[in-house]
Amino acid sequence: MALTARLTSHGPPTTDPEDFFASALGVIFPDDVTNQHGDPDHGLLYTSPHLPKPLHIRVADPKGAEDRRLFSHFLWNSSLLLAELVEAGTLKLDAAALTSTQAGSSSLGGSSGSSISNGNGTVKIAAPASDFDVTGCATIELGAGTALPSLLSAVLGARRVVITDYPSSEVMDTLRRNVSSNTEPSFVPPGRQLANDVQVEGHRWGELDTPVAKANKHAFDRVFVADCLWMPWQHENLRRSVGWFLSEGEGSRAWVVAGFHTGRQKMQGFFDADALKAEGLEVERIWERDCDGNDREWAVDRGFEDPGVRKRWLVVAVLRRVIANRER
Repeated sequence: MALTARLTSHGPPTTDPEDFFASALGVIFPDDVTNQHGDPDHGLLYTSPHLPKPLHIRVADPKGAEDRRLFSHFLWNSSLLLAELVEAGTLKLDAAALTSTQAGSSSLGGSSGSSISNGNGTVKIAAPASDFDVTGCATIELGAGTALPSLLSAVLGARRVVITDYPSSEVMDTLRRNVSSNTEPSFVPPGRQLANDVQVEGHRWGELDTPVAKANKHAFDRVFVADCLWMPWQHENLRRSVGWFLSEGEGSRAWVVAGFHTGRQKMQGFFDADALKAEGLEVERIWERDCDGNDREWAVDRGFEDPGVRKRWLVVAVLRRVIANRER
């Protein structure tokens, strides 16, 4: 099943010629992948076979140029992939439920993590799905947009969920509406618990002297970052926020997923080892996955990449705390 198969549009029939054209692209170009979803007039239904009913996702209606430049008024494929990983890891879905798309059932690949062969034997490149478990965790999402991964965490058993984005009134209002619409007991699968605390807060990356930042230093077991790497001038601030909010515990992790639609060169600098280390972070695992669940090694540079092919791929990274004398 393709990554986008769980999404459907919800709302009145469209009359906008641009919407008709956009919806026809998949027919005209069957290999084309839509990587941004939603509009203010049509919400999105996220339907999972593991949830009692679909989540209802709204997107923001930007009122000015500043809001539009945030690109928070879409749900991006990075959020879809991170949401699937959270669901698979938290619900401990077995290998049969996670077989690769060659068997036609999921975009996640094998539950034990994908492997490739090189001159030295077989090397695992993808983290196993079981690593993405939020049960009992405190989670925070940076640049949340529609907050789909956080909403999944809230209904699957995370203890505390904090959702942040740029403090625009439109973005904050949309996030609060998504939380109020989707964090009720009726969305919780059997055997799971609704999060005790779900909050929406404004946060500008790198601004750590605000009340929300001061109250939550090293407070989160999991930090979510989905499609936030397209602004290289913000990489330093984003790394600062990840390092600030991530717990100092050895088991804490930050999960970073981003699409290549804006170009590999714009995003690859975020993973600079020295810059991450300055914030007490390091890459535990990093790989690339396409919208059909195929994995390949992460590459800083692949030369020319066709834009249509490039937007099918995402980078997935697991960051952890740098701990002295860690056994490799």
